[in-house]
Amino acid sequence: MTDAVRFDVPEPGIAILTIDRPEARNALGREVREGLFAGWERFERDPALKVAILTATGDKAFCAGGDLKEMAELKLVVPPPSMFPVPGDNLTVTKPTIAAVNGVAYAGGWLIAQACDLCVASTHARFAITEAKVGRGSPWAAPLIHMIPQRIFMEVVLTGEPITAQRAYEIGLVNRVAEPGRLIEEALTLARTIAANAPLSVLAGKETVHLATEMGKTAALRAARHAWETAYRSQDAQEGPRAFAEKRKPDWKGA
Repeated sequence: MTDAVRFDVPEPGIAILTIDRPEARNALGREVREGLFAGWERFERDPALKVAILTATGDKAFCAGGDLKEMAELKLVVPPPSMFPVPGDNLTVTKPTIAAVNGVAYAGGWLIAQACDLCVASTHARFAITEAKVGRGSPWAAPLIHMIPQRIFMEVVLTGEPITAQRAYEIGLVNRVAEPGRLIEEALTLARTIAANAPLSVLAGKETVHLATEMGKTAALRAARHAWETAYRSQDAQEGPRAFAEKRKPDWKGA
């Protein structure tokens, strides 16, 4: 980890990764990138952690995108695939992730929010794919076709203009909108709900969504049945119905 990204475990099972460079609008400079790579890997390796929340310090910027000054100094042409930390692309993160967007999420900021499984946004958050305004590229936006309507996708990429948190909610980019002072608590509420569920079912559920996104119907059904096999054959699959019948909370073993 680097000082630019904090890693906290506020309660059992839940990690919070916080980009802590408010003076730089939490831009994706080298230290932030390295900190996020390390943070996601730490979360994935720790079996005690079930859900992670990605957020940032301050109330102005979740992440303003790549560090354009750094790019100018490096004379960056095509960013290498390993440059930015993107779960589901160059990072394996099998457990659920939630973006808690506290301000502007522009360019690379939109990217790292998009890469999370769920998104909670502050009422004053703004989202934009601004690359067209500075002559850069946004190939990473391709998966948006499975998240938002095609014509809206076209508009945000071609104009580079921001959309509000409410608009992002309306088009399906954001799951929940919260007042600034309630943002982290809203994300924690979502994380707690997920963390309370059977771990193997949660993992298989996330994999099923990705399979359904990437495959046709028949192939996705076949792959999903395979993905759920471990959960079906687990102790937890017997514990859940037993706990329901006995009117108690289930004691999940994750096995």
